[in-house]
Parts: sequence; C-alpha cells; structure tokens
Amino acid sequence: WQKLLYIQQYYPDNYVDETFLEELQRNVNVHTYKYWNLVRESTVISQHFSSVIIFIGIFIHLYNENITENSLLISSSALLILLFLIWTMKMKDIDPRFIANSFSPILKTLTEKTSSDTIYALTVIFFIGNLFLHDYSGKITKNIRFPDSLSINLAIFASVLLASRLTSNKGVFGLLAFAVEWFALLPFFLRFVKKVSIVYDLINTAMFIIIVIVLFIPISKVVIFTFCFVVFFVNFICPIWLISVQKYKNQINGPWDEAKSKF
Repeated sequence: WQKLLYIQQYYPDNYVDETFLEELQRNVNVHTYKYWNLVRESTVISQHFSSVIIFIGIFIHLYNENITENSLLISSSALLILLFLIWTMKMKDIDPRFIANSFSPILKTLTEKTSSDTIYALTVIFFIGNLFLHDYSGKITKNIRFPDSLSINLAIFASVLLASRLTSNKGVFGLLAFAVEWFALLPFFLRFVKKVSIVYDLINTAMFIIIVIVLFIPISKVVIFTFCFVVFFVNFICPIWLISVQKYKNQINGPWDEAKSKF
C-alpha cells in the first residue's frame, strides 16, 4: 500500500494503515511574529490613515478660508516636483493639471443642487472604501493594480465631492491637483522611503501624526483624540492581538502529496 490516490491499488480510497500519521507535523512552516517588527510594519496603515485625515483637514481650512488657494497651489506644486523625482509619470500629450484647471468650473457646479449632508456622507463612504482597499503591501511597482486602483479612484471621487463645495475655480483646481498628488503619487514615495530606511519611515509616520494634530487643533479636539486612539490601537494593540492568536494556528503537514492552491 502507498499513500497515493492516483495509482491503482487493491485497497479502498479511504484506507490508511497504522503508520499513516507517524510523520505528521504541525506548524512547521508557520512564521512567528515579533512584536516590534509588527509595530514597524503597521506604520504603513497609520501613514495612509493620516494622509486621508490631513486631506480632510486641508479642505476644512480651505473652505473656512484659513488658507488661501495660492498657498495650496504653491504647496501642491512643490509636492509634485518632489514626487516626480521618485516616480516618473509617462504622459504623452495631455497634462493632468491642464485637465483639472479646464474642468474646474464644471466640477465646482457639479453637485450644486445636492445638499451638503449628502455630499459629506458620500465623502466619508468613499474615504472608508479607500482605506479598506488601499495597497498596504509596500511593493514598489509602476503598474497600479486592482484593488489599489479602485482605492485611488474612490479617494479622487471623494475629493471631487469636497471640491464642489468650494466657491472659487482656483480653489477647486488647487484641491483636485493636490488630491491627485496626495492619493496617486504619495504612496509610491512612502514605499520608496520605507525601502530605503526604516528610520525615515518612522520619521514620516511621526511627521504625519503631528501634521494631523496641528491641522485639527483649531477644528476639533474630539477628532484629535479619536485619531490618536486609532493610531495607537493599530500600531501597538493590534500586534499584541495578532501574536496572541498565533497559538490557535494549526497547520498540518505530512508525507502525503499536498495540493498547492494558486490563489
């Protein structure tokens, strides 16, 4: 008798002898997580979550006229230059900034008849979808794949909705140009930094958190408290949670032929 089902034998298919489980092994190839490694790897979640909150904070300040359209345009242009050095976009005859500028009057009035409550509710839903579908793997690729492409589109849709609440064409253009750089190009820059140095990656994380706090001090203390709690929970509590459930892992290996899934 052999432990093979694809050859003809004089035994039923469910037959096993007394030695069948002698070579059984449990959790042989299971990776054991270390707490501080998980903390470092979870910074990518905090960074993206912070970037969404930063964008919302910038919109609120722009809407309340605490910052000017010109300052946003200058900042987004400087950001574009920095990100362009990290990842070169291959554009042929069309400039995306020209597109945003040309359609700013249309986008400004796109949802003019829609109530602000509906706009803000849809914005929250789109940003939540962006957070769930974002590519947190840290791989540096020029091709944006699904579901990350859907995540970026959701963020841009949310940005268009927020931009439609602004009163000036220049403000709409500035916010949308910033949104494209912030949600489409910034993740590539952050992945590159993480690959270069984990220290720089941690500095970026701390910097993002500080920016969120500074932006929301005049807006809402509750948002700051909630944001800090979420970041603390994701970075320091979730790793403990993951390590604690490792004891329930039960991967069985043996001398039999194992099917390898391709999915």
